[in-house]
Amino acid sequence: MEHISVLLDEAIEMLDIRKDGVYVDCTLGRGGHSSEILKRIPEGHLYAFDLDQSAIDESRKRLEEIGENFTLIHAPFEEFNARLDELQVGQVDGILMDLGVSSPQFDDPERGFSYRYDARLDMRMDQNQPLDAYTIVNTYPKEELLRVLREYGEEPNAGRIVAGILKAREQKPVETTFELVDVIKESLPAAILRKKGHPAKQTFQALRMEVNKELPQLASTLEQGLDRLKPGGRMAVITFHSLEDRIVKQAFAARALPKKVNRRMPIAGNEALHYKLVNKKPITASQAELDANSRAHSAKLRGVERTDEKEEKK
Repeated sequence: MEHISVLLDEAIEMLDIRKDGVYVDCTLGRGGHSSEILKRIPEGHLYAFDLDQSAIDESRKRLEEIGENFTLIHAPFEEFNARLDELQVGQVDGILMDLGVSSPQFDDPERGFSYRYDARLDMRMDQNQPLDAYTIVNTYPKEELLRVLREYGEEPNAGRIVAGILKAREQKPVETTFELVDVIKESLPAAILRKKGHPAKQTFQALRMEVNKELPQLASTLEQGLDRLKPGGRMAVITFHSLEDRIVKQAFAARALPKKVNRRMPIAGNEALHYKLVNKKPITASQAELDANSRAHSAKLRGVERTDEKEEKK
């Protein structure tokens, strides 16, 4: 399936792109957002990160049709500062993060991301890393499996599912996506299986996030990116579930909103803020986009802008 960039127009508008600016796309994917940024910076430069070498190879061709003023970086976006320092990049005008897994990754049966295709349990965005979903399912102890399903999948039936996994792997390793789906279905009562939605959805989400260390990387990269923005520069982040959105919301609020204080306590002085929220409530997909792309349903876009002290004191 062709990847359709979610909230494309809204994200580009939020970045308020300058034609001579320096921009970083932390999640290159198939180049949808990057190509639109590149079109708007004929005198600037684009840096784009991705863990997936196939995504970099495909996007390079797409971007070369627009210009040569870009640099692709095969690395986790958690290495944001280190890689940009290596390239002698200073402060930047804008940063984009489009989180989650791209359609080609979901729809490539060999990648093992989806419960809709039978494949070896994998789920690695970086196929060179050793940790994969197979390793987690077959070697993590009970408490670690429970942590993953509860923390990253918010799975209310984590106990039942983990018990089923432990029982199944005593007989033989759980090797494929369909084998794991069967274990999950066999672990749940009929009343839960009759509910709307696939019973393996939250477990697969949790495993993917554990394999790729998505949330710890996100929190770290947000802090690095916010520090590297120029005054007037913006960061735009698209999330796809509540855990990601909560981390982004809290990171932006910590920089852009005054800390809550006890009104009965004396205040030493006004807190100087160097960031402001671009939007207080997240932007979601229009009905037209929802009709065209079902994967846009859970998408939320938040933005923050770095300001200078003079502007903030007005």
